[in-house]
Amino acid sequence: MSIVMVIIIAISLSMDAFSLSLAYGTLNLEKKYINLLSTIVGIYHFCMPLLGMWLGNSILKILPISTNMIVFIVLVFIGIEMIVESFKMERNISLMKLSELLVFGFAVSLDSFSVGLGLTAIYKNPWVSSFIFSISAALFTYIGLYLGKKINNLIGKISTIIGGIMLIIIGILYL
Repeated sequence: MSIVMVIIIAISLSMDAFSLSLAYGTLNLEKKYINLLSTIVGIYHFCMPLLGMWLGNSILKILPISTNMIVFIVLVFIGIEMIVESFKMERNISLMKLSELLVFGFAVSLDSFSVGLGLTAIYKNPWVSSFIFSISAALFTYIGLYLGKKINNLIGKISTIIGGIMLIIIGILYL
């Protein structure tokens, strides 16, 4: 697959972090928390796909399954989950402790772990893919925290739905 596809996937994965950051942005966080949270999300989005890739390769040695089928299943599953999450009631917004920042970063990075299961089928160099995922997620988190002060909750839901739809479409393209 091309680098353009990696960038599209990176943006799609970043939508969850973006939509939650919009909500957290309404807390008027200090700049140090905005920078720290963006960095944490970026680091998770770098490590989680690589961890998922390692686990995925281990599973493929045991169960010979088409990597395209795995990518399809994972992306469609994540896309559907993102859309369903966007319709759930209000999210709990309280965060300031480092442990809460780490949990936030982990929660919005789980989908990048799943994408890592089929990462080598997406692009041959997993380090480049993870780096792009990391930069995209950190940037979208940073922007979301700032924009969260200015826009309503509806936009956060729409961005999650758009990200979910993009992942489903990309998953279908792998079939």
